[in-house]
Amino acid sequence: MEIELLVVPDCPNTDPAAARLRQALDELGQNTMAFHTRVIADQAGAEAACFTGSPTILIDGHDPFAEPGRTSALGCRLYRTPDGLAGVPTADQVRQALTSAL
Repeated sequence: MEIELLVVPDCPNTDPAAARLRQALDELGQNTMAFHTRVIADQAGAEAACFTGSPTILIDGHDPFAEPGRTSALGCRLYRTPDGLAGVPTADQVRQALTSAL
């Protein structure tokens, strides 16, 4: 499985998203599985990556949190969580996305 964390430069949610990914992988017994962080610096890069905002988690090139109709955007992303909109998905949402991919 290939996991990527796509972010814009200086995204305030990069560290929280990376921490949630690491936590979920560890909880699933995937302690040695790594993920890569890729910085999307311009609109052309956002369009090429189908990037809909920072941070975006890709699992085998698929965005498990994609919402139909969203266009490529070079900015912040909001996630629908049980507690309302947030800058990163919950730990449980990340764990569920990884479990589905495993």
